[in-house]
Amino acid sequence: MTEQELDQRVERAVENFMAGYGCCQSVVAAFADLYGLDDMTAKKIAAGFGGGVGRLRMMCGAVSGIVMLVGLDCGQTEGSDRDGKSACYKVVQQLLAQSEKENGSLICAEILGLKGYEKAHSTYVASPRTADYYKQRPCAAKVESAARIFAHYLSSRIKTQESASDEA
Repeated sequence: MTEQELDQRVERAVENFMAGYGCCQSVVAAFADLYGLDDMTAKKIAAGFGGGVGRLRMMCGAVSGIVMLVGLDCGQTEGSDRDGKSACYKVVQQLLAQSEKENGSLICAEILGLKGYEKAHSTYVASPRTADYYKQRPCAAKVESAARIFAHYLSSRIKTQESASDEA
């Protein structure tokens, strides 16, 4: 996969968000086909993670998208595979550390500048997507950041695999 193709996926993630999809849906759907998931299935699987998981303003949806994609990419499939599980956790921790460094937090409420439990958890009703919504929220930039972090991970993993096969 070329850098240009990865950049197109980052753009697709932002386009998804601007079309009204949640942060997690936007990130996951941009890469889902690489793992055999169609667009609709990816968006359904990721739907509940919006608004910091069900609008509870917990872990950022875009960050949740990174976690879901890492699971699709390198998650273990055998319950007894502790090494595989540990390897997946390592990648998740590395990419989330990068996201936290770039964005200041992994927590939706903190990213949005919300203070206090009541304000962050006041309603389950999704905010209408208006021009004002997009002006006030940094979410599109967080979606782009998450998609770019995952794209860079994929790029480096692919380069490492190519390098290993060249040596073999």
